[in-house]
Amino acid sequence: MHTLLDLHGNIPTVIRITSGKVHDINVPDNILIEAGAIYIMDRGYLDFARLYHISQQSAFFVTRAKQGFRFGRLYSAPVDKTDGILFDQTIRPTGIRTGKNYPERLRRIGFRDTETKKRFVFLTNNFTLPALIIARLYKSRWQVELFFKWIKQHLRIKAFYGTSENAVKTQIWVAISVYILVAIVRKRLKSDMTLYTILQVLSVTIFEKIPISEGFSNTGYTYPYTSHYKQMNLC
Repeated sequence: MHTLLDLHGNIPTVIRITSGKVHDINVPDNILIEAGAIYIMDRGYLDFARLYHISQQSAFFVTRAKQGFRFGRLYSAPVDKTDGILFDQTIRPTGIRTGKNYPERLRRIGFRDTETKKRFVFLTNNFTLPALIIARLYKSRWQVELFFKWIKQHLRIKAFYGTSENAVKTQIWVAISVYILVAIVRKRLKSDMTLYTILQVLSVTIFEKIPISEGFSNTGYTYPYTSHYKQMNLC
């Protein structure tokens, strides 16, 4: 299952379910690129011909560089290493295939996470945003992992009820539909509750004929007994 998640509301805008034989790099071919948007992807989707297509559509991308990536450094911008930025370079791919598939400049940013102590190298075609913002944008990609984790934990896809292709896809699409509906409810109600809490409230009020907003409103219920009430002890 592959998805394009809109980080404005954590709502999937593109979902594609394929067999395990379909490589990740083929998935972006089914995405309609939106001008001005920033596409954040794992290096499993790294393909320079497809990245160049995103750039040609006046959109931006942020991804991680693979080991062995060959390039020529054109310029190094000054950085503040106290923020974790190690370097901010303007480069050009020099590999035989990469240089042909992406014939323009790229931005290469090194970042060290102060919490995990891990080192990352990012590639982007955005030369305007500060390097630290680029690193934080890639960190937001973790929302996709949380999306899959949430579905597995709360929408009961720990096991499949059927093994046929139609049975598996049906169960996945039902789970996704529930997730999207709950996310839409949360966004329209402008609620601070988690998606799991909203799902739990809906599960116990699903047969009640009340406006959905009332199910999440504070009813003002108070404990009926005063502080003078004494509970009897049963021995």
